[in-house]
Amino acid sequence: MNSQEFSLTQPVILGFDPGRDKCGLAVMGLDRKLCYHQVVKAEQSISTIEELRQKFPISILVMGDQTTAKRWKQQLQQELAQPLSIVLVDERYSTLEARDRYWQMYPPSGLTKLLPKGLRQPPRAIDDIVAILLIERYLNRLTESNQP
Repeated sequence: MNSQEFSLTQPVILGFDPGRDKCGLAVMGLDRKLCYHQVVKAEQSISTIEELRQKFPISILVMGDQTTAKRWKQQLQQELAQPLSIVLVDERYSTLEARDRYWQMYPPSGLTKLLPKGLRQPPRAIDDIVAILLIERYLNRLTESNQP
């Protein structure tokens, strides 16, 4: 989806799965419509986030709460041109879940289809899919807290 198709009135959420070498990025609306997802080199992540902020009305950044979260949160707060609310969410088991989600998004074909599910390895990095899952976990947490 390009930014012209997207309503500038509906805020979107940026999912960020930071890593030492590469980072996953995803943009999703509150309606859970996926607008963008990509894996970028770690050193390009902040400039890519700035570019995404030009294209989409990003209201919040959601990232995992594990390994490098504190360092990345601090770096984002220092280096982003405009401040952005950053929320940490539980990222336990997100890589395993992302592997399953990869195969849902891109069903196996050829010989890969014959492999048992547990032996299939995605042919590319899946950090962007982890970023998607982090947004979904955040949205699930919001909807659960609004239930009576």
